[in-house]
Amino acid sequence: MVKEKGADLMAQLSGKSIYLTGGASGIGRAVTEAFIKEGAAVTILDKSPVGLQELKQQFGEKVQCIEGDVTVYEDHVRAVETAVEFFGKLDVFVANAGVFDGFAKFEHVTPEAMSAAYDLLMDINVKGYFNGARASVAELKKTSGNMIFTVSGAGYYPDGGGVWYTASKHAQIGLMRQLAFELAPEVRVNAVAPGGTLTALHVIPPLEPFVKIVDNDTKEKSIKKRNPLQIAMKSEDHVGAYILLASDQARAITGEVISSDGGLAVRGLG
Repeated sequence: MVKEKGADLMAQLSGKSIYLTGGASGIGRAVTEAFIKEGAAVTILDKSPVGLQELKQQFGEKVQCIEGDVTVYEDHVRAVETAVEFFGKLDVFVANAGVFDGFAKFEHVTPEAMSAAYDLLMDINVKGYFNGARASVAELKKTSGNMIFTVSGAGYYPDGGGVWYTASKHAQIGLMRQLAFELAPEVRVNAVAPGGTLTALHVIPPLEPFVKIVDNDTKEKSIKKRNPLQIAMKSEDHVGAYILLASDQARAITGEVISSDGGLAVRGLG
């Protein structure tokens, strides 16, 4: 049936219940807003009470906000239980919360800070994904649902961060592919790999003394130089990939990464 001119298209995620970590800011915030616009109800786990309060004021009953820590398995269980209690089911889990190492150079970091940075960053960026996936899987099997991981071009290429961040992003992709294999055919597991984005990705405290802080103009110029499209991406530039993977239109896709990075794979030796 052809819709009349001006009629709204059917929302792609109508009726879906989605659990997302790190939804109070950055890419997670943009994805949350896009999901709700597409008809989904979203449960968010985040450490920012201010950000969560803003989301609740903005979206009301369409969002449930849980203040918690992705490194704590029980917090994920609480979030999943909340999603099921308020929205009746769980269709999608999005592992998104993460931290950054600020491009800290390996040889400049003291052994003590190196170890502390590893523990903190890997706990959040990798263990957090393990925890959320494990807490969600039983409910996702009931709905033939799916998982989406926020990974990075740093999971493929060097110098998308420092060694800690790069290692964590490789680990996330490995986890995604293994889960896609193990959980098929009941649950699909995919990822989105955003490129350099103008968002406030938190640098972990152990590495702050070893990081050179740059202003936003310098950051924007650097990002533009790295990708063939010569764009400094904003959080909103990535939401289309998440909407596709969360939707039933992607039912034949699992174990894949959608790169949303301005074309890093074709940049050559420039």
